[in-house]
Amino acid sequence: MTIIILYLDIGQKIQRLRNDSKMTQNQAIAKISVIGLNISKSTYAKLETNLMNIRISKLVVLIIIFNTEFNDFFKDAIFV
Repeated sequence: MTIIILYLDIGQKIQRLRNDSKMTQNQAIAKISVIGLNISKSTYAKLETNLMNIRISKLVVLIIIFNTEFNDFFKDAIFV
């Protein structure tokens, strides 16, 4: 049996994409809610600081609001 361990700082990637998009956390949250996903400022902050695992539905919404691609979140991942 093979076990794959993924090392990835997805929170840092979320924060970088938000900053590259010149958005505040509040602006990102507002765009997320327009798409139909309710997220609190506390929850969003936890995503950026890796205090909460991200669900794929939230990841898809972030890909949309930051106008990026799924691969951008995983291109620097380290697999062991």
